[in-house]
Amino acid sequence: MRRQKRDKLGRAHSNDYQVGLGGKSKEHCPYQGIDTKSQWLGGWREAVTDRNMGLYK
Repeated sequence: MRRQKRDKLGRAHSNDYQVGLGGKSKEHCPYQGIDTKSQWLGGWREAVTDRNMGLYK
């Protein structure tokens, strides 16, 4: 559990995946750092792609 809490980049990716599935825009990114913001946007892109392919409704 502690390892998961420390992995900020992984959390940014998975949290935004959920945001992307919810249909929110990428402008809702709460991060300012380059690395975390790029992970966040990567998760958002994956979610939008999956949603558009019909994997989630």
